Amino acid sequence: MDTNLVLVLVLAPFLGFLLNVFFGKNMGKTLSGFVGTASVVVSFLVSIYFFMQIIQTKQPLQIVLFDWIQISNFKVDFGFLLDQLSLLWLLFVTGIGSLIHLYSISYMHDDEKLPVFFAYLNLFVFFMITLVVGSNLLVMFIGWEGVGLCSYLLIGFWYKNHEYNDAAKKAFIMNRIGDLGLLIGIFILGNLFSTLDYASLKMAIIGTSNINIYWLSVAALCLFIGACGKSAQIPLYTWLPDAMAGPTPVSALIHAATMVTAGIFMVTRLNFLFDLTPQVQNVIAVIGAITALVAATIGLLQNDIKKVLAYSTVSQLGLMFLALGLGAYEVAVFHVITHAFFKACLFLGSGSVIHALHGEQDMRKMGGLKKAMPITFVTMLISSLAIAGVFPFAGFWSKDEILMVAFEHNKTLWIIGSVASIMTAFYMFRLMYLTFFNDFRGTEEQKHHLHESPSLITFPLIVLAILATVGGLINFPGSNWLNYYMAPLFNNANPEAHGLDTTAYILMGIALVGAFIGIGTAYAKYIKQRQVPAEDAQITGFAKVVYHKYYIDEIYEFLFVRPINGLSVFFRDYIETALSGFIFGMAKVTNEIGFQGKKLQNGNIGFYLFAFVLGICAMVSYLFLAQ
Repeated sequence: MDTNLVLVLVLAPFLGFLLNVFFGKNMGKTLSGFVGTASVVVSFLVSIYFFMQIIQTKQPLQIVLFDWIQISNFKVDFGFLLDQLSLLWLLFVTGIGSLIHLYSISYMHDDEKLPVFFAYLNLFVFFMITLVVGSNLLVMFIGWEGVGLCSYLLIGFWYKNHEYNDAAKKAFIMNRIGDLGLLIGIFILGNLFSTLDYASLKMAIIGTSNINIYWLSVAALCLFIGACGKSAQIPLYTWLPDAMAGPTPVSALIHAATMVTAGIFMVTRLNFLFDLTPQVQNVIAVIGAITALVAATIGLLQNDIKKVLAYSTVSQLGLMFLALGLGAYEVAVFHVITHAFFKACLFLGSGSVIHALHGEQDMRKMGGLKKAMPITFVTMLISSLAIAGVFPFAGFWSKDEILMVAFEHNKTLWIIGSVASIMTAFYMFRLMYLTFFNDFRGTEEQKHHLHESPSLITFPLIVLAILATVGGLINFPGSNWLNYYMAPLFNNANPEAHGLDTTAYILMGIALVGAFIGIGTAYAKYIKQRQVPAEDAQITGFAKVVYHKYYIDEIYEFLFVRPINGLSVFFRDYIETALSGFIFGMAKVTNEIGFQGKKLQNGNIGFYLFAFVLGICAMVSYLFLAQ
């Protein structure tokens, strides 16, 4: 029975994909949307069943469907693993995924390709589930590549827009760079231990006394490069802000519940590997901290409402990797969960605003929406308080744990994380003030049509806002439920490691003061002084550098894209021309030889007999001489 339920869990979204692909047009938009949503809800309900089961039994469920690859002593099964980590991921992938699907029924209703959109969404969730439940690195890799494919399809969904196509290709290509690192890491582990199964790898790595730390470190670093691609860390982060080209539900799905959390999942899953490579852990922590700070500075000056949220995602992912690099895997997972709640709400809320303004995304042309859109305003306010780290919302608990861990291990990283958090509070409330307060700055036509979004849009916002409020209770200090729940996954688990003491209270107070400094600064600029960000042409100095994202894309264009394009042009115009000339020349020579040779086939029987006699004489002469 468990095997059948696991197959239902995995295949239900795939069935939704097939139904929408083959019958979507005949079903109609509304039914197509509900079929897509129901398929993910089914997976969510099955995930709850297994989650309740593992809470009671504390025993993971491993299912082998069939033998997949066997070469000499190397063996890989196609199987699934449902344990504490995979079930946590399944709950928010399918739970938040269901809400995003429900939201999309209304948000995308006017799109002529709505069945295709739901087919892609279902396929995205199917591959993410596969990534999460795979019992080994190769099954995970199927899901890993699948979500990369679906991100390309969804980011470039409105493919008639050339910029959106470019954004989709950028996401796809940059993820392939990271995936090359992931593959190399997988190959190294397979070569070292003759297995890619998680349980077998753990036993082999922990049980081997003379393990090759050098190659283990290389493998860990390569795996982290793969995580940098999927989870948008420096230097492979630039695709994620451009992924805003896709419809807003896609942004919510990518940023909150699926693709960008894959890197954190993979590192946490292989915690036993990274624990033995402290140098790689240091790299992860430093990269995470720098990413959090750099992305936060860029977010300070962005004016596209979705771009602000995109850079906040990159920054929050950086904090998660900071925790991973310090060995606090359960803390990183805690922030993944709370971030999924408030970030999904913020993206869907921004979509509600964009929906009301008929596609407008520039915050300089918004303002005064609080009265017209009260539900959207309140839900986004709650989520902004959560991401800013204000007590008692979910982000306060998870972000503070990251900062406390950083303070214990490395004061410099704590300072960097704290500064990034203050900036987060500032740019999130800059977004809120510019969008919902003061006077409306859009057109009169937009003002006349301002309205709250339909219930299919506001209901997911309300649910997510509630989760963003109370989500921190899953690891409330004192109970530490999440720490105890995840303890079986880690070798040196200490569920009480992050309890409350005097230092913790002081650090919480400092973080809370920092959040209010950021919020207060934004209030002074955009409410009291009623400032509106300058037009693009008027931005000068260092602000221009930050506004243009430190020109990282231009630097990559100069260092990598142009040389590669130039090299490809050289090969096309010279090397390929030369090779083609040589090949065609050989063909011409062969053709000419054949043309001359066919003259011998002239139909003259006497000539054929003469040639036959000559051949016989030559054979006899050869045999005679050979004796």
